[in-house]
Amino acid sequence: MTLISIRNATVADGRGITECLSSAFECYQSSYTPQAYEDTVLSSQALNVRLREMCVLVAVTEPDENVVGTLAFNIAIAGEGHLRGMAVRPDWQGRGIAKRLLYHAEGQLRAQNCRRVTLDTTAPLLHAISFYELNGYAATGKEVDFFGMPLFEYAKNL
Repeated sequence: MTLISIRNATVADGRGITECLSSAFECYQSSYTPQAYEDTVLSSQALNVRLREMCVLVAVTEPDENVVGTLAFNIAIAGEGHLRGMAVRPDWQGRGIAKRLLYHAEGQLRAQNCRRVTLDTTAPLLHAISFYELNGYAATGKEVDFFGMPLFEYAKNL
């Protein structure tokens, strides 16, 4: 059995993160506008911005450090965190990695005095929406445009 650890990402994890995002979202590409898809899977430049502006977590295999999952978060406003870019490689899904990433991010946000956390998702991601709802997130009714497709907000009190 392969051990998985969760840790903060470094610049050296960049390729693994973008490969993880690409593999996890590849099957949804036709459901996204080109700009929304590009913003989701991240160019190397966009990833560098995310690494500077957010805490990016990676789930890595031990001891070889292959990135099999990722999730980014930050404090959006005082007392409220925001999650972005959760992905688990398809061949690693169903092993509890997403839940571990989510709990790790929520724990770090709680430690920073956040009482609420939000995330945004798109309609094609039915499996992700179900996962979030099972983990205490509920639709807020807030919807914004995400490069020509609706983006729905979900929130959870911590």
